Amino acid sequence: MDDKKQIGTHYFVCYFSYMYVFIFPIPNNAMLGAHFTFMSFPLSNHDGYIFLGIIGSVLFVIAMILLGIGMKKYHWRTIIIVVLVYSFLPNILITIYQETLASGIAAISYDNNGECSFESVGQDLLDGECHLVLHNRSNEDVSFELEFIDSPYMEDGVRMESLMNLAGPYPMTIEANQKKPIQLKELLEVSDDPNHIEEGTSYDVHIKLMDGKKARSLS
Repeated sequence: MDDKKQIGTHYFVCYFSYMYVFIFPIPNNAMLGAHFTFMSFPLSNHDGYIFLGIIGSVLFVIAMILLGIGMKKYHWRTIIIVVLVYSFLPNILITIYQETLASGIAAISYDNNGECSFESVGQDLLDGECHLVLHNRSNEDVSFELEFIDSPYMEDGVRMESLMNLAGPYPMTIEANQKKPIQLKELLEVSDDPNHIEEGTSYDVHIKLMDGKKARSLS
């Protein structure tokens, strides 16, 4: 192996080590609330720039350049294959981790399949209803409490999904290796919260799982 190829290969290995130590989205989803992303790296959110994501993006570009330089032929073909593999690899590794090593709430997966709807049924009263599916990928039953998180894209701090927490948190248990459809319907008294939505439906439902001092934010 010549020097250029060896340098490119070593740098690429170092880059992937950085990726899965700092950006691997366990226990929390690193993309939650991200405004701009690049190759699974969140670059900014409502709090500002995410420097780990920016560093990871720069390292990815450098890694691809060095990999291309180090290859004597099939440069573009190799780069395209690596990009495609990289696009699917994080989710595959997360699933493998959850099904083998993870325990407790770390083994719970959520595919952002939730829906919450709210309808006014009287003065300061809302009918709130949420549906989602969670998957316990471990070989043990997992118990936790569930809360809802408002989308960071809601304007002026208007509350929507988090209104369900007025009746929460919601204790639940998911059996080993099972998917559980969750359906919650509550009559919410919102007189103490003037900054709430009047009615509407959300298909971008974010949640938080809590087990004692452990917590995970998922989207």
